[in-house]
Amino acid sequence: MSIRPWRDIQRKKTRKIKVGNIYVGGDAPISVQSMTNTLTTDEVATTNQILGLENAGADLVRVSCPDEESTKSLKKIIKNVNVPIIADIHFHYKRALESADAGAACLRINPGNIGKVERVKEVIKAAKENNCAIRIGVNAGSLERDLLEKYGEPCPDAMVESALNHIKILEDNDFYNFKISCKASDVFLAVAAYYGISDACDYPLHLGITEAGGLMTGTIKSSIGMGSLLWAGLGDTIRVSLSADPVEEIKVGFNILKSLNLRHRGVNVISCPSCARQEFNVIKNVEELERRLEHISTPMTLSVIGCVVNGPGEARETDIGLTGGKSGHQIYLNGEKHHVLRDKSMIDHLVDLCEKKQKELLKKKV
Repeated sequence: MSIRPWRDIQRKKTRKIKVGNIYVGGDAPISVQSMTNTLTTDEVATTNQILGLENAGADLVRVSCPDEESTKSLKKIIKNVNVPIIADIHFHYKRALESADAGAACLRINPGNIGKVERVKEVIKAAKENNCAIRIGVNAGSLERDLLEKYGEPCPDAMVESALNHIKILEDNDFYNFKISCKASDVFLAVAAYYGISDACDYPLHLGITEAGGLMTGTIKSSIGMGSLLWAGLGDTIRVSLSADPVEEIKVGFNILKSLNLRHRGVNVISCPSCARQEFNVIKNVEELERRLEHISTPMTLSVIGCVVNGPGEARETDIGLTGGKSGHQIYLNGEKHHVLRDKSMIDHLVDLCEKKQKELLKKKV
């Protein structure tokens, strides 16, 4: 019996584009992005939210530009942040022109809403003049009327045809610095559409299950939908759409990539679900640990296991490990038994070990 490869994911080789100072596609890391939910005209609130997303690890941030006042504010906001900004454009193509002039690194346009081909051509011209990328953002909820009449309902073929129609417009105007998304709130519809557009072209894909829901339900839907696509090697940048603090979208995004061994950021905590064998309150301690370790961005693994059944085995595979014991908790470093923790605070001790590990790993990089 032969066993199929089970660990390494072979990503589809797509074209590489540039969004500000971030590469998307090709051999570039899969980028994680979110979107602000403040009024763009509230420049202080929007700037602060972007800075918070940067701190959480966001590679790209999308900002809504529904009116001229917002695009005027966008120019000031961009000057005060470091991450490349994507201007979100719906209905009013002139907002795209203004956003490109304001310094946006990318323009997200919705084919179903942007209007006539002539308007798209003007957007392309502005993108070229300002060294801007474009995202063709197809959404099942806002497909072109003629496609809905042709297919009768939103479906993968309609979404793919919408994307291909706009790809042709960009290509006919000698513009290739773009990526594509085919989002839907229905997991099956979104996944099928992404497979279809991936088969039809080699442009980088922005993955997302749109309007996924609240923190828990949205995380589950996004993990199933995007996880299956990423496991198949598709996807160059992702956004987890949650009815929650945008920072949570970044956290979930990195955790999805981390679980598939596609990208690592911060401490990967491996912990047991707890049971009657636990020698300490696993749930409470892990919850506190994850909060206390959020400031660490260097990739590392930490196992926190409540008893000796699986603890030693898990600890051998992690940078730092703790296995619960009756007379003391065994600490492992780099897979080897190192010392027993008896009197000190477990959380303080593990945080201290992780911070020391981060310094050690950063020193090695230098």
